[in-house]
Amino acid sequence: MEKQNKIRMSLTFDDGPNTMTTPNVLDVLEQFKVKASFFLVGQNITEETTPLIKRELADGCTIECHSWTHSAMPNFNKEQIQDEIKRTCDLIEKCADGKRPKFFRPPYIAVNDLMYESIDLPFICGHGVEDWEPKVTAEERAKRVLDDVRDGEIILLHDLYGNDNTVEALKTIIPAMLEKGVELCTVRDLFEKCGVNPNQKSKLWTNVFE
Repeated sequence: MEKQNKIRMSLTFDDGPNTMTTPNVLDVLEQFKVKASFFLVGQNITEETTPLIKRELADGCTIECHSWTHSAMPNFNKEQIQDEIKRTCDLIEKCADGKRPKFFRPPYIAVNDLMYESIDLPFICGHGVEDWEPKVTAEERAKRVLDDVRDGEIILLHDLYGNDNTVEALKTIIPAMLEKGVELCTVRDLFEKCGVNPNQKSKLWTNVFE
């Protein structure tokens, strides 16, 4: 689990898929031949958005779980928590050619002990830059990401409907990272490349080395 000179990071996107923003995010990723991880909300998976999941997979991206309703899950009992995860993972598996999520990002990054006990997936947080806030400009989003370039870092972004500022920010973030020699990969590959086991009890990951 030793750090190396090479910087390895993961771009991740929450709250999709949708037909407005997700395709634009994928266009930028494809332009620079970069892979990322998408944390999907189960209710957003429809006949209309399923082709985007297949496109993400075809590009080498991974599909992970962000719950069914995007609710504050500490308010739920065990059965409700498990239903949120199972429904989402089952539908993703159905739409993603049998590929089941291996990571979970809690909505609002709200967690409690019952969630850790009830969900059999590693919990991912990530370095957020408030990119769900329209008032945060594309330039500021890019700056906040690029100010935190560290080996093992997971970046939390959103491909939510109409989030054009993040699409624009990516056009700055990705080439700047590549110029620094950063290797951008999926969350799954990040843990593997860094030699870190993500399955650790009650752990909420933002950097695989912390």
